Amino acid sequence: MDVYYEMSIFNVFTLMGGIAMFLYGMDLMGKALEQTAGSKLQGILSSMTSSPIRGLLLGMAVTAVIQSSGATTVMAVGFVNSGLMELHQAIGVIMGANIGTTVTGWLLSLSGLEGDSFFINMLNPNAWSPILGFIGIWMFMLGKDRKRGIGQIMLGFAILMAGMNTMSTSMAPLADEQWFMDLFLSFSNPILGVVAGAVLTAILQSSSASVGILQALSSTGAVTYSAAVPIIMGQNIGTTVTALISSTGANKNAKRTAFVHLYFNLIGTVVFLCGFYGLNALIGFSFFNENANTFGIAIVHTVFNVVTTALLLPFNRLLERLAIMTVPDSPADKVEEHALLDQRLLTTPSVAVNRAMLVGGDMAEICRTSLLQAMSTTRKWDDAIADEVRRKEDAVDHYEDALGTYLVQLSSRSLSKEDTRTTNTLLHTIGDFERISDHSVNLLEAAEEIRDKNIRFSDEALDDLSVLEAALQDIVNRTVDAFQKHDCYAAGKIEPLEEVVDGLVREVKTRHIARLQAGTCTIEYGFVLDDLLTDYERIADHCSNIAVAMIEVADDKFDTHEYLNNIKNGGSVKFEQRYEKYRGRYTFPPEGSAESEPAAVSAPAGQA
Repeated sequence: MDVYYEMSIFNVFTLMGGIAMFLYGMDLMGKALEQTAGSKLQGILSSMTSSPIRGLLLGMAVTAVIQSSGATTVMAVGFVNSGLMELHQAIGVIMGANIGTTVTGWLLSLSGLEGDSFFINMLNPNAWSPILGFIGIWMFMLGKDRKRGIGQIMLGFAILMAGMNTMSTSMAPLADEQWFMDLFLSFSNPILGVVAGAVLTAILQSSSASVGILQALSSTGAVTYSAAVPIIMGQNIGTTVTALISSTGANKNAKRTAFVHLYFNLIGTVVFLCGFYGLNALIGFSFFNENANTFGIAIVHTVFNVVTTALLLPFNRLLERLAIMTVPDSPADKVEEHALLDQRLLTTPSVAVNRAMLVGGDMAEICRTSLLQAMSTTRKWDDAIADEVRRKEDAVDHYEDALGTYLVQLSSRSLSKEDTRTTNTLLHTIGDFERISDHSVNLLEAAEEIRDKNIRFSDEALDDLSVLEAALQDIVNRTVDAFQKHDCYAAGKIEPLEEVVDGLVREVKTRHIARLQAGTCTIEYGFVLDDLLTDYERIADHCSNIAVAMIEVADDKFDTHEYLNNIKNGGSVKFEQRYEKYRGRYTFPPEGSAESEPAAVSAPAGQA
């Protein structure tokens, strides 16, 4: 009796260790898969569409990569909350996620393969997962970047399979225990089975993990199909808890997305169970009371999700209405603003990095339009444009605060090398974009002084400023375009143009002094001109900082002074060629000449 007690206790300990290895292996493999396929995953996510079929395929693909329907649904909640996806688009993604999550079950089911054939034995993960783990640990320890990530995937799968085997071994003695058999016999009651599956999955926060545990339990011979079917149905309901929790504090459409996930699985479970037990009553399934195996569980899991999706996909708009009825609008509600950066996306770092880069691009665009609008007011004052510039400056400040906080949170996550570079680029550049926006407000103040003091510029002074302002527009446009397109080659063209702008600023000052001495310009104009030139020069400096940051981070270093010294004093042929090209493009007309130069800046009125 004592020996049996000790064995039972150690079996429990072994089972706990097996579950721990299984869950850790699944988590490690999923995160490594997501990290390694980060850029591809971003491409998939960028193909969001209003088509339910495309959304379905999107959900399947993403879930197959990250091995978690819960994570995919949380991402969908985050996208809806951020305004990247509409509610009706998210429905297709959620349905696809339910199908994509069946991949794990099929991988685990291969462990049930038996036979004397070498080919069949090699299909069994138990035969090759130890080798996979051995190769994986060496790739992880000695490899770099992508090889290291692939090593993590291999290691995660090997740990997962080791945990699966440990669970099966520890539960083997339960096959002879009558109480255990009675327990699973009680799960043949559909309600009890559904509740058991839902509770287990809600605790584990992963339907893939709970299906894997059920497959391990099937090795005891206690799990019949009559018990497995309702448990699997309940597992799909339990996985909705993750999205429901994540929707807390989100806007209404994000909450509705989580409820769509719940209703889809609830309705699917009711319909499938009614159909399954109805057919069993009519024709009597021969397998109903047979012992389930790993393959059978994978088949039931897949059939349920495919059939449910096929039945409910045509009714996706009804699911949307049901969710809206659950979280209704009210006349007193204000228009909800979408979050710039949703915390839910941090669970999938590569997606969060991509979103941060898009927000950074939006911030850069606001800076560009704000600057051009501010420059236009120096020629012709416009109250509406001035108000717009100030609003945009407030918006840019908000962008900088939100991005800075988000990027710090992202930096603590496990990121791929490419995502780390993107994060570092953003950290080094958002401050410069914010300063460009500040200089736009400074230009407004100079324009107000010109208006209030009724200062008149000479034709020669206007011509000089037109040349300088055309060069400044060019460098700002090139900087924003290079940043938004992640184009380091284009960024390499910024510094020569910045040198040209600096030279033009010095020349404008020199030409103004000459006109002042000749009596054709006033000292009052000189004060305003000095303010304008200071802002123009500093704007070009910030453009240079952004370009250098892009180039240096891409080369895995950040020494601005060394970079600038090398290209300016190191005899860079490209730098000299580009400088001469831009210098020839932006030249002043001779004093007193009527030659027309680049047109004055026009405000992009109405642009956001």
